[in-house]
Amino acid sequence: MRFLIDAQLPPALARWLVAEGHEADMSAIVTKDEDFAQRKAMSRGGPTIVWIRSPNTRRATLLAWFATALPDILVALQRGETLIEVVQTRGG
Repeated sequence: MRFLIDAQLPPALARWLVAEGHEADMSAIVTKDEDFAQRKAMSRGGPTIVWIRSPNTRRATLLAWFATALPDILVALQRGETLIEVVQTRGG
């Protein structure tokens, strides 16, 4: 799986995904930017969007949370979903 990480998220997330072996078949933009999600909701075309809804948090906390969310994200991508909203609550 190939992911494109938005500038609002830490570069460490991209490095972690590469270390996990993800890179090329489909592409998905991983972002916290609601504008991407809104544009995707109004259009059938364009790249897949993984919309991260999380409070501002430390990088290590974000990476740990994303690690637990990734299996569900991959399942949604395999189902063909093109707008995937992933919500992190304050508790994790």
